[in-house]
Amino acid sequence: MKLFLDTEFTGLHQETTLISLGIVSEDGRTFYAEFSDYDQNQMEEWIQDNVIANLRFSPAPAGQMEHFLWSRFKPDVSLPKMSNMELRGSTLDIQAVLNKWLIQFDQTEIWSDCLAYDWVLFNQIWGHAFKVPGNIYYIPFDICTLFKLKGINPDINREEFAEMIGGAEKHNALWDAQVIKACYERAINLRYPAGPEQKE
Repeated sequence: MKLFLDTEFTGLHQETTLISLGIVSEDGRTFYAEFSDYDQNQMEEWIQDNVIANLRFSPAPAGQMEHFLWSRFKPDVSLPKMSNMELRGSTLDIQAVLNKWLIQFDQTEIWSDCLAYDWVLFNQIWGHAFKVPGNIYYIPFDICTLFKLKGINPDINREEFAEMIGGAEKHNALWDAQVIKACYERAINLRYPAGPEQKE
């Protein structure tokens, strides 16, 4: 099973922390989490305007304890149990629910986009790469490489290529994971190679 992953985090540096995570399976099951324990001291204006503004859960009011919030959607009748999950909580809260969501899959591949930070931060949820659930294949895959092999400019606009223009939630991790999935599905079906690198 292919799982398409996106994360949002506090900056492009070694000490960055997770803000949110979105996963879409190739058969349409989704997982979305917002972290309550990211480092707010790392907030830059761009992150505030483009990532925090597109979060789905509201943090606790100032001075009040952060509560673990989650909502489980009723599974689509055509999909297995636990098809869609959304939550906000600490890294430990999210790790516990993500373990339960991931266990429904046998062997999985993680696909992402420019995944250097995504993959390290995904592993960090468990504290160490060796602690990641055993059904997660240890080698991640990048749609940038797929684009290059298919003769597509890796810098192509993802939403245009996926034909998902106008997404109001761009830079929301679940939306971006859905875009990654759509890009993969379109690119993998193109003849190899597609010709000179396409630019849009």
